Amino acid sequence: MGEASVAVEAVLAELREGADEVRAGGVGPGFPAIHRVSRQKLIGANGRVAILAGARTPFTRAQTDLRELDVIDLAGIAGGEAVARAGVDPAQLDLAFFGCVMPALYGPNLGREAVFRAGLPASIPGSAVNLACASSNRAIVSAAEAILSGEAELVLAGGAESLSNVPVPFRRGAVRKFLALQKARSPAARLRAAARLRPRDFAPDPPAIAEYTTGMSMGEACEKMARENSVSRRAQDEIALLSHRRAAAAAAAGHFAQQIVPVFPPPGHAVAVERDNGVRADTTAEALAALRPVFDRHHGTLTAGNSSPITDGGAAVVLASEKRARALGRPILGFVRSWAWYAVPPAGQLLQGPAYAAPLALERAGLRLADIDLVETHEAFAAQVVSNLKAFASRRFAREELGRSEPMGEVDLERWNVDGGSIALGHPFGATGARITLQLLAALERRHLKFGLLTVCAAGGHGFAMVVERD
Repeated sequence: MGEASVAVEAVLAELREGADEVRAGGVGPGFPAIHRVSRQKLIGANGRVAILAGARTPFTRAQTDLRELDVIDLAGIAGGEAVARAGVDPAQLDLAFFGCVMPALYGPNLGREAVFRAGLPASIPGSAVNLACASSNRAIVSAAEAILSGEAELVLAGGAESLSNVPVPFRRGAVRKFLALQKARSPAARLRAAARLRPRDFAPDPPAIAEYTTGMSMGEACEKMARENSVSRRAQDEIALLSHRRAAAAAAAGHFAQQIVPVFPPPGHAVAVERDNGVRADTTAEALAALRPVFDRHHGTLTAGNSSPITDGGAAVVLASEKRARALGRPILGFVRSWAWYAVPPAGQLLQGPAYAAPLALERAGLRLADIDLVETHEAFAAQVVSNLKAFASRRFAREELGRSEPMGEVDLERWNVDGGSIALGHPFGATGARITLQLLAALERRHLKFGLLTVCAAGGHGFAMVVERD
């Protein structure tokens, strides 16, 4: 039995033995219980919502290969290539939506700036959306909603993040002093304003990946989930090992090459970046086990090895009404069958939202987990992955949290994240949702399968799930 197979068996054992240990507490006083939803028919006047094509840049660790490109560059590269691969006339695009968490300081409307950077017609309205790690999922849903309502027939949607180039602010007190200095008109006034500045005012105040309402970082919140849901360090490391092994195998087989557009970054524009640089084909269970905890150094289980890295990248897809897609006569990657959003209190289990959203998406699709051929999950942290998987399989969770008599079910890990996930590939916040959508559809196509389920957790306690299908 290979190392990856051993990892699958180890994770399955923990899921089966400890599914009912999961505790989320999402439903409580003042928090609405999940309601049943009849099947959702996502069919507009022009038919279903089709996904025609997509593309992404390589995903590279921050401050490495793509550090000289900003978020607008990355969105424009992915968006322009997605349109080219869809084979559509750019002038026929009705709208563009792009997700981003850390926008460019002087170009906050990424949807509009991506249109310009991609060389698309200026007549295309563009909008930026921010829903944390699910930002490009929100962009895709916005595109689908526009198509279903009849507002649009052809839409570009995606997202990007340049975490190498995050705008870094100064503290509020320092900003006030700088503004006073800028507004001073006379030499004396400028001298008085400058005299109020202190050395500490010149120290930047870098943004933290933390919840505004709780002050907890995402890693700290996930450590809490790991403790409350009895997620072992071993299971986390095994998930990380699967992510790297599967991503490495997919890269070697050329699966990602079909999705990635090579990027020629400045200053020379001479050397192409063609591969994700976070995948570790040679990692082992022993190497992962040797890493020290990052967020709780004394008692924690989350490490740099079983958490997704800070990453740069962009991804985009082109969506169309079924009528327009058929008229184009080109291959269709798939159709949007259903989606669902849910949010839990951030002070509870921050990243457990998919455990609520996924059952809703399946119900709206008129499907069960047994009908799903492949499952794609965003791997923010391996502890979050195991917590979500436990909740999916837990009868107790289904009864007490969802008001259902039966759980969603146990996910077959042989049909889960078959080409690796965010732990290996990286996590540019605004781009991950579009990457997952494209990767799932490509895997379904390659294996001649029909139904796929994707889930994404996001800051603020959000969970997203979508069902896609191929004809």
